[in-house]
Amino acid sequence: MNASRTLIKATVALIFLNVIFTSEAQYTRTNIAELSIEDLVNLQITSVSKRQTPLAQSPAAVAVLTADDIRRIGATSIPEALRAIPGLDVARVSANRWAVSSRGFNDEYSNKLLVLVDGRSVYTPTFGGVYWNSEDVVLEDLDRIEVIRGPGATLWGANAVDGVINIITKSAKETQGGLLSTQYGTEDQPEVTARYGGQISTNLFYRVYVKYFNRNGFDDAHGNDMSDNWQVARGGFRMDWEPDEENTFTLLGDYYGGSYGEQVGKTSVIPATNAILGLQAPISGGDLLGRWTHQISEESDLKVQVYYDHYERGHPYGGGVIMASPNEFVSSQNIMHEVRDTWDLDIQHRFPLGHRNDIVWGVGYRHTQDQIDSHGVQITWKINRDADDLFSTFVQDEITVVEDRLHFTIGSKFEHNGDTGFEFEPSGRIAWTPTEHQTVWGSIARAVRTPTRLERDARVDIMSFPTMMGPGIASSLGNPNLGSEEVLAYELGYRFEPMRKLSFDITGFYNDYNLASSVPGTPGLDPNLNPFPHLLLPYNETNGITGSTYGVELLAQWQVTTQWRLSASYSWLQTAFGGNLLTAQTSPEHQFNVRSSLDLGRGWEFDSALYYVDQIKSQSQNVTGSFTTIPAYVRLDLGLTWRPNDRLEFSVWGQNLLDGGHPEFASYKTPNVAEIPRSIFGKITWRF
Repeated sequence: MNASRTLIKATVALIFLNVIFTSEAQYTRTNIAELSIEDLVNLQITSVSKRQTPLAQSPAAVAVLTADDIRRIGATSIPEALRAIPGLDVARVSANRWAVSSRGFNDEYSNKLLVLVDGRSVYTPTFGGVYWNSEDVVLEDLDRIEVIRGPGATLWGANAVDGVINIITKSAKETQGGLLSTQYGTEDQPEVTARYGGQISTNLFYRVYVKYFNRNGFDDAHGNDMSDNWQVARGGFRMDWEPDEENTFTLLGDYYGGSYGEQVGKTSVIPATNAILGLQAPISGGDLLGRWTHQISEESDLKVQVYYDHYERGHPYGGGVIMASPNEFVSSQNIMHEVRDTWDLDIQHRFPLGHRNDIVWGVGYRHTQDQIDSHGVQITWKINRDADDLFSTFVQDEITVVEDRLHFTIGSKFEHNGDTGFEFEPSGRIAWTPTEHQTVWGSIARAVRTPTRLERDARVDIMSFPTMMGPGIASSLGNPNLGSEEVLAYELGYRFEPMRKLSFDITGFYNDYNLASSVPGTPGLDPNLNPFPHLLLPYNETNGITGSTYGVELLAQWQVTTQWRLSASYSWLQTAFGGNLLTAQTSPEHQFNVRSSLDLGRGWEFDSALYYVDQIKSQSQNVTGSFTTIPAYVRLDLGLTWRPNDRLEFSVWGQNLLDGGHPEFASYKTPNVAEIPRSIFGKITWRF
């Protein structure tokens, strides 16, 4: 009730502020009008069909954040920018960690969401999901972020179960000249970016960059330090060569290094205690990607892409402590070290077949290998080294049934991996465009999520506890025979523009799942932790957890005046699972946001965003099956920007302005929950 009242008051205040500013604005055409509503809904996107198609006619629930959207949101990281996407659940776990998911099952490692950066997958096979505190780009170099809600597996493969996030940066040709940017505030202490782009020869362009930030950690509700400060330095380059009209070559790479902090629990068996530690862990990595695009004709092209990705990171975990004698601990290193190398090759060909068929097909190969050292922590691996080979092929045919009116798309991905064997992920989509400004679409798709390394090979000691029979320990036990999770997804959508300055995008979905989960096993004596006998409460990874999710997502965009644009989104999510499926309860039933972009004239801009997120249940460090309730919250962000000319930009932002702090998500590693604080920062950007 308090959150609802706050939401109503903040909405009224937001509209009042914009009406005041509008009445005083000098009506000069600036950035807000560079793309009309009609331009926005007809943006060319590539994530739905692996070729350029208008967003308005795409048979999928897709949304796009443009470069100007990201700038006017005031985002300081990619996850924070994603809050504006309808149906996407973004919750901050700590100063350096986020839980990001689509259509439910949110978690710090949301294993049903595939994320790509310039065509390179950043999904980790170790835990599933994305290490968001390792993923960063120069935000000024972003071209757009395309987000598909719902399965994208037919084109992108396994783990694109509930969505695909495709992060696309600008070409080197579009980022010529220099850029210096710095921001400082209550969280950033500071952040500095330097980038320069130039031309080596005719049609050969490059850019190089360096970026550094140092961000303060957060506190819990009692004012205690969560030990989650974060600092990373990174640098990279991109080269784009267009030797002729038919060929384009791209080469890009990045390298980063830094550290992040995390609060973790430390479990001992004798005596049964659970202590809290604040730990720092190192992170580093690099990648190199090359891509050749050959334009055969206006309707046919060939793409070959290869990349290499390497990362090393520490994972803070409490010590897996066993008593060697009543007064002596053995081993407490507390940091698990992971090293992973990935090589990937992808070949794609598009061509027409007759006048009605547009076919895209491709083959791929990926090799990934890891080495994990977890000596002395609460997570134990059956094998320290592992490798996997993924072979894949896909084919998709877009059939024109009625020219410019009715299209049918059918295709499937076929994959083979070393753990679950052969997988297939078919889909069928239909798009009907009865008028130029209306599209009705529907889809049926099957997607799978392959088991993570953790689910197959690891034992995780969750917590210890005393019993009448002596000490006990609750542990999650991996299952080497675990099968893939499956979803059969049904979607129906409608996009329309009742007038040139107003558009709506409505999607309804129903997903039928067969999932894996940890379920309680039979307690007994633990044979693995000697010399002291103790009770083991096992949680076993198993398939066969069935259920469904369904909901509605709405996006509206309105060009109120030449200087003022509003956008609003709402999502409603329901889950129906028998038993106590943990991740089925970690996404909000209701989410709402409204964003306003207002040009005041003379280079001044006023931006605001209001977010409402319903309450959720999230697991903190405790016995599996127990939850921490995260209350509903309302967030208000305000930003004022002055652009005196095309080269200089000054901005000041206030975020989370309605309260001093609130929780958004709990961590399974600690019983304490971080409070996401109010933050203020200023930013200066100079282009030369």
